[in-house]
Amino acid sequence: MTTVVDVMIDRHPERDGLKHLQGFLTEKAQAQLLCHIEAVVAESPLYVPTMPGSGRPMSVRMTNCGKLGWVTCKELGYRYQQTHPVTGKPWPAIPEPILDIWREIAGYHALPEACLVNWYEPDARLGLHVDRDEQELTAPVVSISLGDDAWFRIGGPKRRDQTERLRLASGDVIVLGGEARLAHHGIDRILAGTGRLLDRPGRYNLTLRRVTPAS
Repeated sequence: MTTVVDVMIDRHPERDGLKHLQGFLTEKAQAQLLCHIEAVVAESPLYVPTMPGSGRPMSVRMTNCGKLGWVTCKELGYRYQQTHPVTGKPWPAIPEPILDIWREIAGYHALPEACLVNWYEPDARLGLHVDRDEQELTAPVVSISLGDDAWFRIGGPKRRDQTERLRLASGDVIVLGGEARLAHHGIDRILAGTGRLLDRPGRYNLTLRRVTPAS
């Protein structure tokens, strides 16, 4: 059974709009979704992104599916583009079961244009950041976990705001909407060996975003 948790510590308004949908996907649904993601990765391989300016490689590997894909590199920084930065090919379409998840929980009148696929090895991390490269900020960010558990950290609009930590399991979904849409968040660590979905340690995270305003 899906458990929906509205997370609000001390009723801080900057955290309103954060939902943690525990066990949203059954094991069967997770396995089906994994097959779709592996097909995306086969067509559009994972690559190592680099930080703007410094060129430092990120610890996660990533790819995308959808009309647009989020990428980053030393020279051009954070951005969305229609093609894979290594192969030059268009991103594959977002699989329909992923769009169905958006339709069910996003509460937004248009479909996402981008699905960022992050692959976390057991030692990978993702520092606190805000998803603000999109033109459309009224649509939520929807994040789907597959594989090993991870510690997810969420704060407020300012980097120094109080943070809390949530344990995300395979099949969990996070929704960042409302005031939480521009909250700082990241992944502290991966709990290797806690998941049963994958045949190796690690975790996929799928992040759905609407990039441009819907007409």
